Parts: sequence; structure tokens; C-alpha cells
Amino acid sequence: MKASALDIALRFVDRISHRDPGGLAALMTEDHRFVDGLGPDVQGREQMEKGWAGYFSWFPDYSIHVDDAMSDGTVAALFGSAEGTYSATREQHTSAHWKIPAAWKAVVRDERIAEWRVYANNEPVWKVMGIKR
Repeated sequence: MKASALDIALRFVDRISHRDPGGLAALMTEDHRFVDGLGPDVQGREQMEKGWAGYFSWFPDYSIHVDDAMSDGTVAALFGSAEGTYSATREQHTSAHWKIPAAWKAVVRDERIAEWRVYANNEPVWKVMGIKR
């Protein structure tokens, strides 16, 4: 039986929350597209596997919490929060930790994520990283 778009999207979230770049890559199409609502698009499974590995080195406890989800055909929408602790700071754990509301759109093709789109205000993340925008 073919997995639904929502099932595939939730598997992707599970691999994100387990900080597993290889597992994420296995769930991506070759031409995977990552879209951050506040940044540039990234194309390609190999490039995104490296991108996730780098992100997890910055935020070794990064996780996504899904509160609500829905799907229609090949598209799934997830709503909840993301959180993590920036590892490159010398600050105390609490000042380097952030949690933000977020939403994600997954477009699924052949039981793989063809597009992963993030909608979030990353200002709290930039603040703990010392980035001014």
C-alpha cells in the first residue's frame, strides 16, 4: 500500500528530529527543493544532505513538534514549532536556546519529498547566533 503524503512528511519530520541527514536524504527526490520563507532556495538531494548536516552541527538538539497536520493528494501541511540550542555560543544553555512557531509544506512525489518549504520567523534564531538583520 502506498504511503500518503502526510505519512511521508511525518517520516521526514522524524528524521529531522533525530538529526539524521542520511535518513533525510533517503526520503528526498534527487531534484529535491528546500525553500526557506526568508532565504534562498536550495536544489538537490546531495546539497541538502550536506546542508542538514551543517544545520545539525549548529543546533545539535534541533527538533520539530507537529501540533496539527493535513494533506490533500501529494501535498501535506504541518503546523507546530521548531526549537534548538545554538552550539557555537559560549553563553548558558538557556540564552542560546530558541523556540518558534512554524509551518511546513511538503510536496511528495513517488513517496519522497520533492519540496520542503518552511514558514517561520527566524529572528529569535538569528538573535542567539548574533546575526543582525
